[in-house]
Amino acid sequence: MKTILDTITAYKRKEVENQKALYPTQLLEKSIYFETAVVSLVEFLKRPDMQGIIAEFKRQSPSKGIINSYAKVEEVSIGYMQAGASALSVLTDNHFFGGSTNDLIEARTFNYAPILNKNFVIDEYQIVEAKSIGADVVLLIAECLTKQELKRLAQFAKGLGMEVLMELHTQEQLEKVCPEVDLVGVNNRNLKTFEVDLENSLRIAEQLPVDVVKVAESGINNPDTVVLLQQHGFEGFLIGEYFMKHARPQEACARFIQQVAQKNSKIIQYES
Repeated sequence: MKTILDTITAYKRKEVENQKALYPTQLLEKSIYFETAVVSLVEFLKRPDMQGIIAEFKRQSPSKGIINSYAKVEEVSIGYMQAGASALSVLTDNHFFGGSTNDLIEARTFNYAPILNKNFVIDEYQIVEAKSIGADVVLLIAECLTKQELKRLAQFAKGLGMEVLMELHTQEQLEKVCPEVDLVGVNNRNLKTFEVDLENSLRIAEQLPVDVVKVAESGINNPDTVVLLQQHGFEGFLIGEYFMKHARPQEACARFIQQVAQKNSKIIQYES
């Protein structure tokens, strides 16, 4: 049975070929961002003065439809960083998520912070494109890549100086983790059914490599969940829909981060 992920991947293959013809790699490499050093997501997630929130700008999704069609990248991204987010994630897929490369360029223009290019990467060309628009981190989804493909793309990204976030959903996909991966994200949303299971991160946490930064993704809408995941070794928390469904996503982000910080402060006081 064909899944939404199969549909997205097939579409991406055609899209990439069209993009290669319109914007050759040599043209992308002339971008002002191409020689710029990346801002490390790993370092920002390990900062003790922050809560590890990766705040996402996302207008829509295949499972939820329109989430927020009125939000402005400049306003929301700046607001996210002022709220204390550790990093930004920007959806650049247009066909399924209503995003664009211009969204990430705009976020880069107004923010000094690690930026994750959220897309379905199946070709080296997309990594060059991500670097050319100012992204620091590339997402590689284990669900739609073989072990060999993931390693090849990760090596290519590292060759451009970028960091690699590998996303997995099942324990079986752990065998695809390679030395080039800087961060491993556990997606609580099944990419085939789009059902959310928050226990997924806890089940896989103990099996993740000790030398990678652990990121929990999808379905996180409660500060208590972040605190629990932190206690299981997670340092990053990718949150998009929960913030974006508010009229002012940046304010929802600020309240959330403040609540997480308050809960962690109480834990520290109790333990001391």
